[in-house]
Amino acid sequence: MSSATPSVPPCARRLPLAAALRLGGPSDIWFKPALSVVAAVAPPNLTLLALGRLDLAMYTMAGSLCALYAHNRPYVARARALAWVVAGMIGGLGVALVTASLTTNAVALVTVGALLAAAQKILCDATRIGPPGHVVLAFISSASLFVPQDLGQVPGHLALGAAAGVWAWIVGMAPALVRPHGPERRATAHALNAAAVSAGAPDDARARAAATAAVHGAWQSLLSTGNCSEPRRALERLVVRAEVALAAPVGTDPERLRGWARELSGTGPVPRPDGLGDAADELLGVEAALAFGEPPLLTRLGPLAPVALRTALGCALAGYVSLAFGVGRPYWALVTAASLYQANVTLTWSRGVQRVTGNLLGVAAFAVLVPLAHTGQAALVLCCLALNFGAEALIGRNYWLGSVCVTPMALLITEFAHAQRPGELMTDRVLDTLVGALVGFLAAVVVTDRWAGDRVEAALTAVGRAREHAAGLLAEERPEPGALESARRGLSAAVVHLRSVADAAAGEWWRRALPEERVMRVEQAGHRTLAATVRRQGLHCREDARA
Repeated sequence: MSSATPSVPPCARRLPLAAALRLGGPSDIWFKPALSVVAAVAPPNLTLLALGRLDLAMYTMAGSLCALYAHNRPYVARARALAWVVAGMIGGLGVALVTASLTTNAVALVTVGALLAAAQKILCDATRIGPPGHVVLAFISSASLFVPQDLGQVPGHLALGAAAGVWAWIVGMAPALVRPHGPERRATAHALNAAAVSAGAPDDARARAAATAAVHGAWQSLLSTGNCSEPRRALERLVVRAEVALAAPVGTDPERLRGWARELSGTGPVPRPDGLGDAADELLGVEAALAFGEPPLLTRLGPLAPVALRTALGCALAGYVSLAFGVGRPYWALVTAASLYQANVTLTWSRGVQRVTGNLLGVAAFAVLVPLAHTGQAALVLCCLALNFGAEALIGRNYWLGSVCVTPMALLITEFAHAQRPGELMTDRVLDTLVGALVGFLAAVVVTDRWAGDRVEAALTAVGRAREHAAGLLAEERPEPGALESARRGLSAAVVHLRSVADAAAGEWWRRALPEERVMRVEQAGHRTLAATVRRQGLHCREDARA
């Protein structure tokens, strides 16, 4: 059989339905973004309520919602990421407000909103900012386009957003005072648990790939802290033990790994595993050689061109169709389309199913809540705060479940300036949801990612080169200090990237045949070489004396 023969026909992929709605377990830090967004949103909104200027909440919400980002990043990296998110949010808000002050032409406003959504999508993907990605940015900028605006008001409104953004940054960084190494501990615990699953099922290729990705992610988290503190070095040793488990699953005790992961969940001292020997000291002393930089931003933007085109086309068409139906808030359709676009068509379809389900149930929830919210502006603010918390607490289980809270919150926000007619709001939201989801998905189908196969080939080549380099060092009697570890880290990154691009390409609906068997063979060879480097470095050694 040819290595290029795919396991399924390239033009006949099944689009999931029930699986898209299946609930998962809650995130281990579900309460952190939920509490953070309440802490970031409440003071500005309550201040505006006290001043009788709740109509300005749209602008403070822009900055406050930045508190949703970067919760998985170490605090040194989080400080930079949140600063960039705030800058990006205020930049998008500025473009929207200036545009709104210059024109009231709805077609022009939708066009600008679609272009902003596409730019926000590819920048969030290229920088790997993580959830909630571009959706919150697109919601704020698109909604702001349809708020009546004078050019002279723009600086003041942007200042409100920036002030709230600074407060959101402070809220996001505040946990560092209590648990300064919390994100790194969680990343290390995730690597240990994933390695335990892989060790318990050594023949499961998916479990091994997931464990390799988790270990790689843990190293990225640790190396992004920029310091060599004792807690970090202790965490590094635990990540090494996870790598040892990948190299020698037969001699690994999965429960020992899970025990270390549980110890990391608290604030106690980091467990210190025995049995690594002196070889680990050399490994832990080559941070400079391991700190691989990201490719330039322009290089990372290139592969995202199909996604950018899908987003721009889908958002624009969704807004235009909404206008044709006479809906007064076409940005809802635009944002619905923007929220769909994932790494491939299959994932985009799943997100569409989740979005429609969540929004329709959310409209029903709004109908229940609106009598309470209309009892006064204080009740309106408190309802929105409760929905903010609920959305972030639930969205980790499935996107549609979080949308049940997001939808009524978005509808209630429109009433900050003045009361709306609930029936009209609900009708417009249902129509825009259906229009945005349908048109957005059709754009994803029409704009095919013709380069997905090329990226798989490039990733295969990269793994081959990294493996040859590592194998060459293994053949040397005495490689230069740090060279083998650097080669191992490079090969690990290449294997993780290969799995990522292969999964993304496999989810495209219409595509050319993928070399799935070759991908599997190259992955397996990469894992074997990684295991060989672990053994050569002397890290594959005895278990603890207690084993």
